[in-house]
Amino acid sequence: MRYVVVVPTYNESENVETLIPLILRQGEEFHVLIVDDNSPDGTGEIADRLAAGTSRVHVMHRREKMGLGTAYVAGFGWALDYDADLIFEMDADFSHNPDMLPHFVKAIADCDLVLGSRYVLGGGVENWPASRQFMSRGGSLYARTILGVGVRDLTGGFKCFRRRVLETLDLNHVETSGYAFQIEMTYRTLLSGFRVKEMPIIFADRVQGISKMSRSVFLEAILAVWKLRLRLSRRGAQMHLLPPEQLDPEVLRA
Repeated sequence: MRYVVVVPTYNESENVETLIPLILRQGEEFHVLIVDDNSPDGTGEIADRLAAGTSRVHVMHRREKMGLGTAYVAGFGWALDYDADLIFEMDADFSHNPDMLPHFVKAIADCDLVLGSRYVLGGGVENWPASRQFMSRGGSLYARTILGVGVRDLTGGFKCFRRRVLETLDLNHVETSGYAFQIEMTYRTLLSGFRVKEMPIIFADRVQGISKMSRSVFLEAILAVWKLRLRLSRRGAQMHLLPPEQLDPEVLRA
């Protein structure tokens, strides 16, 4: 088995050198693709140095900052060509705990997409101001109401796909970037009849670097939800949302 963790980066020099070894130590099956958007802080050079030290780290250099969604789409295409069995999305800023990766592998045994969820039993956030919690929870509630899906955390970016999901979805026609991309990918997966499950995670705010979240990004996602419903909604589509994965609380506190 081969698993590829796609990690988009822009100005993550303070994080990437520490994060990548922690991903690799989860098992020999784990490989990392760093998709760097020509970070001016030298993130790409650090990524190249990491890749030079092991065959399990790979780097894709893009000419400029082109958005989260396009970074993931490019990374997904690369991972499929690399014959990955499972493809992960993961932030570079330690908001997502790399020790959770093996739990995603276990959880996907009976489904096609596992979502790391802040808003199912056991999940949560740490060190977030009330304003950001309101935007995140409100955005997820808004999106699932408009789209008519039961997913509690539609905007989360810690995910694990089976390759057949990404092979089936037409990645060339993904319409959104930014945080709306996360909503679109889950919605497309459900509309295509794949089985989706949420798994609790604790989302910790970044320690180093600057968050890419902004009010404009949030508003863009709000508008994108209506476009997704109008363009993608299929009457009678069978959406398979499985009960959330249950984890020992000790796992989440680790």
